[in-house]
Amino acid sequence: MWSLIKRLFRIGKAEANSAIDKLENPIKMTQQGIRDLKVDLDKSMQSLAEVKAIAIRTGREVETYKANSDDYEKKAMALLKQGQSGQMDMAEAERLATEALARREENIKLYQVALQNKQKYDGMVTNMEGKLRQLKSQIAKWENELRTLEARDKVSKATTKLNKQLTNIDSSGTMSMLERMKGKVDEQEALAEAYGEMANETKTVDDEINKALNNPNITASAALDDLKKKMGITKEEKIEIKEKSDVTIKIEVDDKKEGA
Repeated sequence: MWSLIKRLFRIGKAEANSAIDKLENPIKMTQQGIRDLKVDLDKSMQSLAEVKAIAIRTGREVETYKANSDDYEKKAMALLKQGQSGQMDMAEAERLATEALARREENIKLYQVALQNKQKYDGMVTNMEGKLRQLKSQIAKWENELRTLEARDKVSKATTKLNKQLTNIDSSGTMSMLERMKGKVDEQEALAEAYGEMANETKTVDDEINKALNNPNITASAALDDLKKKMGITKEEKIEIKEKSDVTIKIEVDDKKEGA
């Protein structure tokens, strides 16, 4: 029973992972990763600014303590010179000089502590700046990869769509419709040709006469010879035939006709 439950659990886990994989979009995941990195970058920049501010303040403290220690040393020397020159009591001068030297020692200690702190903060600033440069470089790299990934995604989708259309190019019956249209056009052309032949067969004798007379390749003399042969004329005489166009054609015919 327990083994069956564990097996069902493994199957359910596998199905869940498969569903998650299908839901995952690499582009959206990369975009989210870049947004997270930029949030980290902003926080790191803020932290760097704070550490730099502390380092600046500590540097000022170092300068102040150093200047104070040098000043107390100069004051102690001035007091001793006044005691030596008789301007003031030597014992009093030595007492005050001793106090000045004690203050000098205090400032020296503070100077050393501040200097150590400054060196520590400077090291932190250098380390954080290096990490920030690395983080900026990583963000730039991811953004370039994202642009490349988006371009590849668009190209792959367009290519997939085109290949799918080419694969199913006749799925909508386009080719069969074109074939049917081609057959219909062929039928119409054949029908037109048939009507043309029928029109030629229905021409009258008058149409043939007019066509022969209007043919530029057949001269009037050739037409006259054909007519004389049909009429069996042996002796030529002149006959005038006036057509509607008022063109007079003179031909010579025989006085005697056959059978007269």
